[in-house]
Amino acid sequence: MTTFGETIKQLREEQNLPQRKVAAYLDIDTSLLAKYERNVRQPSKELIIKIAALFKVNSEALISEALTDKIAYQILEEEADSKLLRVAENKVEYLKKQNNG
Repeated sequence: MTTFGETIKQLREEQNLPQRKVAAYLDIDTSLLAKYERNVRQPSKELIIKIAALFKVNSEALISEALTDKIAYQILEEEADSKLLRVAENKVEYLKKQNNG
C-alpha cells in the first residue's frame, strides 16, 4: 500500500524525470510538487488528471488514491476509529438516496 505522494514520486523516478520538469509540465512550482510527493498537500482533481496523462496511468486510480489519503489523514487528525468509517458508509448511502429520490 502506498500514498498518492509516494505513487507519483515513484512514477516520476521510474521515468527519470526531475521534479522541475514535471512541475513545468503541470504548470506548478517545484516546491508544490514536492509537497504533493511528501503528502503535505493534496492536488485538485484536475491536476491529478494531468498527472495521470503525463505518466500514462489510469486517472480514476490516482483520484481514488488521493481521495482515500484525504479520508485517512482526516481520520488520523480526529483520532477517530474504524466505527467512523461504517457510519460514513451509511451516510453516503443515505445521501445517495436523498439525491436520487
